[in-house]
Amino acid sequence: MLVDSHCHLDFAAFDNDRDFILARCRDLNIERILVPGVAAEQWPKVVELVNAEEQLLFAVGIHPWWIEANWTDKDVTGELVKLEEYLVHDDCVAVGECGLDANIDRAMAMQQQVLEQQLTLADRFDKPVILHSVKSHNPLLQSLKRFPNARGVVHAFTGSYQQGMDLWKRGFYLGIGGVITYERAAKTRDAVTRLPAEALLLETDAPDMPLAGKQGERNSPLVLPDILQALAELRDDSPDVLARITRENFRHLFQV
Repeated sequence: MLVDSHCHLDFAAFDNDRDFILARCRDLNIERILVPGVAAEQWPKVVELVNAEEQLLFAVGIHPWWIEANWTDKDVTGELVKLEEYLVHDDCVAVGECGLDANIDRAMAMQQQVLEQQLTLADRFDKPVILHSVKSHNPLLQSLKRFPNARGVVHAFTGSYQQGMDLWKRGFYLGIGGVITYERAAKTRDAVTRLPAEALLLETDAPDMPLAGKQGERNSPLVLPDILQALAELRDDSPDVLARITRENFRHLFQV
């Protein structure tokens, strides 16, 4: 049995064949899929989807891509009030997707403010966080130092072994997806061979992050077995063992 710890199944890219994909996931023994929310206007669709499919769980957060440049402190507070309303839902297992991204035209100070307020909510509601981090390892660690009890996962991990260990020691799992199928991702491929299996979660980040050879195509949770196989080959380990460990990691982190 496999678990996709990060899949945007609510996105419009799946509107035409979502039911088919979920049925095929069941055929492939993908027992759980976690759907992370990214913005307030999208959270109701996530909840509606999860209510209809028992194999789905969800999280809600404010992704840095959806932070508006003209937001005031009042605007941020309003978004966080909305977020709180979803955190009490039985199938809401985390805060996120939230985080930092140095590749976008949003001030890092604003991004950190929004992230840290979500970390505050995660602490208050005793939930893990799902973190997005692009070229922001150091500022991310700066924010996490202010929240010593924070736990969660840095999804779509593309860092080095040392960066991975820094995060793991702080209580954060590492989401491993399609990037490890690219030979050019030597740093991350090396990292996943050396990091403890107990630190890893499997994910697709569908419809984004396609596997090598599939660039430009829509990604899908149906490729999760291929990611597992790639990870097993890099680590010279058993796919069955890695499937079991990563599933248990998921259950431990999200308390399901």
